[in-house]
Amino acid sequence: MSTETIAAIATAAGAAGIGIIRVSGAEALAVADRVFAAASGTPLAETPGGRAVYGRIVDDRAATVDEAIALVMRAPHSYTTEDVVELQCHGGSTVLRRVLGLVLAHGARLAACGEFTKRAFLGGRLDLSQAQAVMDVVSARTDRALAVAESHLAGHFSGEIKAMRDRCLALIAHLEAAIDFPEDDIDDVATAEVERAVTEMRGALRRLLATAHTGRILHDGLLTAIVGKPNVGKSSLLNALLREERAIVTDIPGTTRDSIEETADLGGVPLRIIDTAGIRETSDTVERIGVAKAREYVEKAALVLALFDGSQPFTDEDREILSLIDGKQAIVLLNKADLEQVVTEKEIRQALSSQTASSSLPILSISTKDERGFDALTKAITRIAGVTETPEASYVTNERDIAILRTADEHLRAALATIARGLSPDFISIDLRSAWETLGEITGETATEDLIDEIFSRFCIGK
Repeated sequence: MSTETIAAIATAAGAAGIGIIRVSGAEALAVADRVFAAASGTPLAETPGGRAVYGRIVDDRAATVDEAIALVMRAPHSYTTEDVVELQCHGGSTVLRRVLGLVLAHGARLAACGEFTKRAFLGGRLDLSQAQAVMDVVSARTDRALAVAESHLAGHFSGEIKAMRDRCLALIAHLEAAIDFPEDDIDDVATAEVERAVTEMRGALRRLLATAHTGRILHDGLLTAIVGKPNVGKSSLLNALLREERAIVTDIPGTTRDSIEETADLGGVPLRIIDTAGIRETSDTVERIGVAKAREYVEKAALVLALFDGSQPFTDEDREILSLIDGKQAIVLLNKADLEQVVTEKEIRQALSSQTASSSLPILSISTKDERGFDALTKAITRIAGVTETPEASYVTNERDIAILRTADEHLRAALATIARGLSPDFISIDLRSAWETLGEITGETATEDLIDEIFSRFCIGK
């Protein structure tokens, strides 16, 4: 671990009541003492850990820069496991830059992206999976996503991985005993026990991998396109889902010419919603570009909300919308349920009957005016996302972990194939050790320095 003392602004940019400068390292207290004058006159270097001290930030001429509170945390009882001082100032960007400049001028260097959390990892306070969960907590878009991130931060996911690694080591030791003491004739017994255990471990890995679909949605959001012809209520639906007037709503067809992307929380599922331009034939150059973009977003979306005006007769333009969602994960919505309905679910089903891949799509009646049918819509989306009322503590939420689990499962599959071929315990042990090393990349126990650096480089400065 680096012995340099680092510092950075730890709060988001912009005006706020409080802004924090975090300083960590062997000289953190000494550096802070050069810029902070305690009202009591007691230096921070003489202040016990876990104390908050009121005082002033001063420049080289002892002029007051800001009033502040210094929080003192002594190693190893801090986030980074090093001595840490957090200077709580007023939250203006100018004053924070000024204070940070003073801290850097008096012995600290600017922290790299994620360096505070990297030091927590290197100091043994967090494993690599928990460290990654820190940013998941910061970036969580819904309460359910936050619950999953906090579960990872608490070590539930990495605990399962460590348990698998411990079991792999126990199996390796069992096999090596059979190799070292051939006169005891325990090869067959050891191999049979290993086969049962490896089969169970593969089952546990498969169960974890089965959570990947939901985990990625909770982590990244479900890319959702709202599509329909002009004036069916697409922008009204966006506004209702966001619970704010984000898109312009008028009675004039073609109001939305470009695509709008926002994130909404629907039943704990973060929806990255794109409100597209109404799809129709048009001579307007700008609107035509918007329609082309709408078609592109339908292709890219993981979920399509196909919206139709249930109070107006079904048209050829509506049938074209249905053709766009053929083979897509979609929900058909009959809007304006508060008005007398002209289009029925049966008519939509008949129109979909020629599209084998789409014939069983859910069809819901809604009203963006009074939010009729929104509970059913929420249930349909959470079902598609795979989210349950009582989610498991452990979800696989990123591509790196998914790839590692698949590789580990392949090593375990190879171990079973080796057993089936009747090869000696030496070869089985090699496959198990490969699985053990692969799983260690999740917790960081066998991760390379380059990989660790790459992971923490994705963090924000100050975290």
